[in-house]
Amino acid sequence: MATTAVPRLLKKYREDVIPAVQKKFGITNPMAVPHLQKIVINMGVGAAIADMKILDAAVADLSIITGQKPIIRRARVAISNFKLRKDLPIGCMVTLRRYKMYEFLDRFVSVALPRIRDFNGVPTKSFDKQGNYNLGIAEQTIFAEIEVGRLSRTQGMDIAFVFSHGNTEENSEVLRLLGMPFRKSKGEES
Repeated sequence: MATTAVPRLLKKYREDVIPAVQKKFGITNPMAVPHLQKIVINMGVGAAIADMKILDAAVADLSIITGQKPIIRRARVAISNFKLRKDLPIGCMVTLRRYKMYEFLDRFVSVALPRIRDFNGVPTKSFDKQGNYNLGIAEQTIFAEIEVGRLSRTQGMDIAFVFSHGNTEENSEVLRLLGMPFRKSKGEES
């Protein structure tokens, strides 16, 4: 049985992030520190209504980016103004957990985000009430795995970082310590 190496960010989370968050927020039990439960990547492909090849290309791109086969999402209701019928395929999504999740997060913050033009950091106000972080990416070309020359059209995606528990401040600190480049607020700029 082959053993896989522990991802770099998971090792960093266990050795550096847990003690730092415990110290900052006064958490006594290390199991009470919030941890990433899953990362959900969603591509809504509305143009697939007219041409199914666009959805196939989006599925191929998402599988290359994540290393996992996406599932096709279908319309739940019909909307006549958008020429949308019920059960028509309109998007794809992937849920990453455990090692694949940490590997994706490492590539995302180390390689993909710095490739965004005029990048000043990700917004700090994208946390929901449960403390999960949601981020929208305008195009898939920021990922090094995608060959820009073979793309017929660019496609955006939504990425949700889902935490086990914790409030917005604790979860924000965990993401920051894992390398997420948050924008500096006006008072913090140096």
